[in-house]
Amino acid sequence: MKSTVILNLIAFVFVLSSCNSNQSSHLKKGVKMESSNKEKVVALLNSFNTGDPTPISYINPEKYIQHNLAVGDGLSGFGEVMKNAPEGGFKANVIRAFEDGDYVFTHTEYDFFGPKAGFDVFRFEDGQIVEHWDNLAAVTPANPSGRTQFDGATEIADINKTEDNRKVVQQFVDEVLLNGKMDNLTVLVNPTKYIQHNSAVADGLDGLGAALKYFAENGMVMKYDKVHKVLAEGNFVLTMSEGKFGKAPGDHVAYYDLFRLENGQIVEHWDVIQPIPSKDEWKNQNGKF
Repeated sequence: MKSTVILNLIAFVFVLSSCNSNQSSHLKKGVKMESSNKEKVVALLNSFNTGDPTPISYINPEKYIQHNLAVGDGLSGFGEVMKNAPEGGFKANVIRAFEDGDYVFTHTEYDFFGPKAGFDVFRFEDGQIVEHWDNLAAVTPANPSGRTQFDGATEIADINKTEDNRKVVQQFVDEVLLNGKMDNLTVLVNPTKYIQHNSAVADGLDGLGAALKYFAENGMVMKYDKVHKVLAEGNFVLTMSEGKFGKAPGDHVAYYDLFRLENGQIVEHWDVIQPIPSKDEWKNQNGKF
């Protein structure tokens, strides 16, 4: 028997999904507009734990575009996922949350059909969520430096340097990840302070070099083909990219990379890599990006 938490959320999702335009307008007026978009997203994710249905009203029921390819479009797709939740439901622990214009992006520890590390991106219009992207991967043991997928710095700083930090990461992605140019690597990445949270890579540029050597010697691929979004708040920057990963020629994957910067250099990195399923497996037609 499903918990009361899940049943409450399912019921509220389907009430919203079936609202006509007049009812939807009424719901929009009921949204706590004094909350920031970031606060709304944190409340929505936390509702997995509390069962509070109120934050679901932060989603526009008439215009919710879903990019998780395992979930149907709109609120009805979200409701179907909730109906299939395991006993006890899902859990979400938001570790980091950021806001960039109409976008909110989060780094979350999930219990979602098993322990998961996830990044979520939400787009807002008129105070309501209208679009969602995410990347999820299984939680793994600590990396060779003892770092996990979640620990590390959380404090947002240097808000006045947001655009400068975005440019540094954009340059790093363009030069290093997309084109393999290492000329400016030690300018863009602090070689003595670089902290790595990828479960297979150790701290420092030596750790990165060892990982790349392992890939080369074992016929593996880590290739970035296109960057779709670069979102930033202060000293944190998230990139959403696609490419190839794994045994050559590599699987088609989505890369979500979160970088922390100090004094114009990258000093910390978290990531989630998720395979992109073939189109015949998609439950919506909005694409991963």
